[in-house]
Amino acid sequence: MSNTIDPPEEIKTPKGPPKDIDTRTARREEGPARKTFEADICVLGAGVSGVSAALEAARAGNEVVLVDAASSIGGQAVNSIIGTIIGLYDHGENPRQLTHGIADDMVADLLAEGAMVERTGGYFKTAIYQYDEVRLARWMESAIAEAGIETLLGTVLTDVAFEDGRVQHLDCINRFGPVRIDADGFVDASGDGSLTWEAGLEMREPTAPVYGTLSFTMEGYDTEAVSELAVEEVHERLAEVGDEYGLVREDGQLIHHPNSEFLLANITHMETPVDPSGYAEMVFEGRRQVDNVVEFLRAEFPDIFADVRVRSYGDPGIRQTRWIKSRDQLTLDELRSGERPDDAVARAAWWVELHDSEEKFHLEQFDWGHVYYIPLSCMIPAQADNIVAAGRCVDADTHALSAIRVMGPCIAMGAAAAHALDLAGTDPVHQVDIDALQQRLRANLEFEG
Repeated sequence: MSNTIDPPEEIKTPKGPPKDIDTRTARREEGPARKTFEADICVLGAGVSGVSAALEAARAGNEVVLVDAASSIGGQAVNSIIGTIIGLYDHGENPRQLTHGIADDMVADLLAEGAMVERTGGYFKTAIYQYDEVRLARWMESAIAEAGIETLLGTVLTDVAFEDGRVQHLDCINRFGPVRIDADGFVDASGDGSLTWEAGLEMREPTAPVYGTLSFTMEGYDTEAVSELAVEEVHERLAEVGDEYGLVREDGQLIHHPNSEFLLANITHMETPVDPSGYAEMVFEGRRQVDNVVEFLRAEFPDIFADVRVRSYGDPGIRQTRWIKSRDQLTLDELRSGERPDDAVARAAWWVELHDSEEKFHLEQFDWGHVYYIPLSCMIPAQADNIVAAGRCVDADTHALSAIRVMGPCIAMGAAAAHALDLAGTDPVHQVDIDALQQRLRANLEFEG
């Protein structure tokens, strides 16, 4: 029996002589053959906060350059297979939407094509969207392309020219050579504060480990029986025998996607280092734990998972590494109080979710309906006039940051960064007209009616 597949009859015989394709000799010029891009606003980082910033900036009429070291759009929302959008709503019997902007179009489009499912109620009493990461990535790519945003992928930041409180330009490199980006304003949506760090500005780092998670998807399980499994049963067995399988975490989630035959799992914990070689170690450790989770499920819950296998490994999901030092750090006490600051630019309600131990995470629940605010002052590095951070590298204490780093607030912070820089133009962004900015961001600050 042959293992070869014969090609279709119509392509077995060439239809004509092959076309000549000439070549030429090339050599790199002396000195850097740098290509320069000019823009009104440059966004570093194409995760959900960076995509929000880029789209909002473009819709406001700016020329935008979006830069990411990865080879695709979407950041952790896509490549780490987070799988759920949380933080768009507050908590209570009738959750209220807190963040709009690109979230409205994204959710509507993915719901319409069946690539997203809304889940309400449950322990958190909120609305959570479970999504297909492949379709979310394609939505982001299409939106960026349709907005005419110049996008540089596989492009790594190498240097920041910073002088007199302003970023003059970014120097980057990709596989085709060095790149320079000149812009009036810059959004640091890198997750790790890379732009601010390379500018030589002061940063904050946690003094104790904050653990990341390597999410993954599984297939080959009983898709009907899994609906009867209570995740608390899994947690109990993890606490009892997890160490026998080389597992450290005793909680986490197993979430079946109702429109498919795969299940999302996040039952791993890995320490997140900031040294250059540490990321690979995090990947290897996370995947080792994933394989052990599969072994655990097969052995401990065979009626459901006897034949389960890994469908895909995500990239490590990083929660907190390094973030900016601003003029006014957001604190847990401010989240607890819910008092609206004068320069509020976003609101949120997600609970404190600090992953500060291998076994479990620390959760602090707020009252139903409790809402707190994110000020512009915690998004601007103290010594910078034209950088605004968005996402998990804004300035908050470790507990407050663990609450606001989720997708809903990240989308809102991206929008705030874009509009702040648009209004500031070439003036210092911390002197922006707050009333005008809040007017633009009204949907993310106030409930209708």
